[in-house]
Amino acid sequence: MGSGAGERGWAERRPVLFPFLLSLFCPALSEQIGYRIPEEMPKGSVVGNLAKDLGLSVQELPTRKLRVSSEKPYFTVSAESGELLVSGRLDREQICGKNPTCALEFEAVAENPLNFYHVNVEIEDINDHTPKFTQNSFELQISEYAQPGTRFILEGAEDADIGLNSLQNYKLSLSPIFSLVNKEKQDGSKYPELILEKTLDREQQSFHRLVLTALDGGHPLLSSTAELRIQVTDANDNAPVFNQEVYRISIRENVPPGTPVLQVSATDRDEGTNAEITYSFYRAGQMFSLNSKSGEITTQNTLDFEEVKEYSIVVEARDGGGLVAQCTVEISVEDVNDNSPEITFHSLLDIIPENAVPGTLIALIKIHDQDSGENGEFNCQLEGEVPFKIVSSSKNSYKLVTERTLDREQIPEYNLTITATDKGKPPLSSSTRVSLHIGDVNDNAPVFHQVSYWVHVAEN
Repeated sequence: MGSGAGERGWAERRPVLFPFLLSLFCPALSEQIGYRIPEEMPKGSVVGNLAKDLGLSVQELPTRKLRVSSEKPYFTVSAESGELLVSGRLDREQICGKNPTCALEFEAVAENPLNFYHVNVEIEDINDHTPKFTQNSFELQISEYAQPGTRFILEGAEDADIGLNSLQNYKLSLSPIFSLVNKEKQDGSKYPELILEKTLDREQQSFHRLVLTALDGGHPLLSSTAELRIQVTDANDNAPVFNQEVYRISIRENVPPGTPVLQVSATDRDEGTNAEITYSFYRAGQMFSLNSKSGEITTQNTLDFEEVKEYSIVVEARDGGGLVAQCTVEISVEDVNDNSPEITFHSLLDIIPENAVPGTLIALIKIHDQDSGENGEFNCQLEGEVPFKIVSSSKNSYKLVTERTLDREQIPEYNLTITATDKGKPPLSSSTRVSLHIGDVNDNAPVFHQVSYWVHVAEN
């Protein structure tokens, strides 16, 4: 990709036209300007002509001082042309992870008069990540007594991209004994299952090498491979059988480490050591532990809904003769109200003229709560009897405006307390204080202490 004007073809914009500019003391405009660009555009690439889309001419730019609010370091505005430019790396996976939509919302600020404009830049995914296996090769032991049709869950690959650019399917190298089927979890992610098509004979062939390929759906198509090493074992007649193929459970994110999650259970029809079952994780992180004898899964570390919402774990049950069964444990993490709303101010006026009319914009207030659902919804209010009010501007933005006329000679300064309270149970809140200074205007004429003065003067 090129930079500068060469990027215009990448960005789709939805400009909103403004027929006139409001005066200094009118409320800020709340229409939204939207652009759509691909990720990884070079620094300096043009997103769109923000000034033109806002109805500002090039001649106005020196006085209007059009700029981007400071909380988004990804963009800047050209002082000469008014174009919105890329100023930092736009890695969609780093910014939004696996979310299906990725948008950066921020405010553009213009002065003289002071106005805020809501800007939304949607970041589109490009196929810049190859599906990756965690290992170059995987080992699997299968008894020669395993029946055709037996399935084995294989280690899947990971792809940071989304949609068609993400991992789509798996393929297996040609084999008369094994085949592959693509399976899908509840969250939509894909994983492979190996199917035994014919009876194995350890004495004839004790080892099989296959190549497993993971492919995405991007253009160009990206793929990676891993070797599957299958050891045929001489074992007992009956493999363990789990009482469920998939276990599903939900737990709250604030449970302490060591909390029991669930217990998996498998049975084996053999006797003696061939019926002794040992449980183990086939694929798991460091968040859970498994009792190898009882099959009980417990939390090992503190969970955080804001970081990981779901865990998918494969558990193996192995009998004393080496036969293995597998099941999947899907754990959903439930959000609790453990984050208070965060309040930040943007473009706060230093001095407010005492003749400012009601509705004059004083500052933009941004509120963010990391929780989700009702735990992440909030109300914002202004405490005390003051001549100001808070007005909702967008989803997470509020405007602080004047509500009544001001008089510096009566009250030269206000100390405001703004409180944001979420809707969780119990609710969490946070407050911030801000001082507003009232500027003097010449609204009082000189006044004599008396209407008339009488003075007696001696004639000499």
